[in-house]
Amino acid sequence: MSEASEKARKLFTQDCVFIVAASEPKLFPVSDLSEVAFIGRSNVGKSSLLNALVSRKNLARTSQTPGRTQTICFFNLDGRLMLVDLPGYGHAAASHADKHKWNALAEYYMKTRPNLRAVCLLLDARHGALANDLSMMQFLDRIAVSYQIVLTKTDRLKAMDLDAKKRQVEALLARRPAARPAIIMTSAEKGDGLGELRAFLAGFAG
Repeated sequence: MSEASEKARKLFTQDCVFIVAASEPKLFPVSDLSEVAFIGRSNVGKSSLLNALVSRKNLARTSQTPGRTQTICFFNLDGRLMLVDLPGYGHAAASHADKHKWNALAEYYMKTRPNLRAVCLLLDARHGALANDLSMMQFLDRIAVSYQIVLTKTDRLKAMDLDAKKRQVEALLARRPAARPAIIMTSAEKGDGLGELRAFLAGFAG
């Protein structure tokens, strides 16, 4: 294990504390910590991945119902890094007005938050990048916020199919100015890719 990987492993064994679930900008915490935000389609597995990263079962609430995350949730990792769970977009079981509100809140955060260092854009490995994912990439490109593509639920695909999805997404990223070129492949259930993702996140820790 490299020195950087070992430092990342140790960081993610430390306490990760829920700070606030903000339903409007005035509730965003005052902090000088660097922040990395997680976003993706509803039910892409954001909360499960966050829980797996910090080896906790219930840090972030999980649900089989799309659209469970309706606020922006801030988690303080060892006083060194803020992990931010943004509302999912797409097929949330909610009214158009509510979905518009959640999307607007997430977009406001990403456009205005000075602490934000990067966004982890989560894609379900079974589906790859769909239309609303492409729209999110365009938004992040436009506001010049660096983003890391993370494929989730990779254990649910055969190796050949997973490789094909990975290559499809890689081809998309070549044309995206704010996208990081490499893809991180993860499975919250099996633990695959968590070390690589922790190392990426630890690079922003104070």
